[in-house]
Amino acid sequence: MAKPFPVTADDFEEKVLQADKPTLTDFWAEWCGPCHMIAPVLEEIAAEYADQLQVAKLDVDHNPSVAMNYGVMSIPTLILFKDGKAVQRLVGFMPKKRMLAKLKPYIQTEKE
Repeated sequence: MAKPFPVTADDFEEKVLQADKPTLTDFWAEWCGPCHMIAPVLEEIAAEYADQLQVAKLDVDHNPSVAMNYGVMSIPTLILFKDGKAVQRLVGFMPKKRMLAKLKPYIQTEKE
């Protein structure tokens, strides 16, 4: 079962920007309450959509340069990267259904 995986400034390009499938990246921090609220939702999405996308988690306290590069001003911020580009940005906690509605246009497969 696919799960969210950690990324850092050192491996962000390889694991996110050069990934062979869209990568939803969770910019979060240990002290952030809403980040902990959204974590189980991201685990469900990672498992249910494993064939269509992967979920990465980047701790902004330990990797501030990546957060700055993408203009992350508040957390949680979720950025969906596809083909090395940021294609969708979601800020703050939101229900799974609403999150998926915003992500699905970018993760549809040819079969659907």
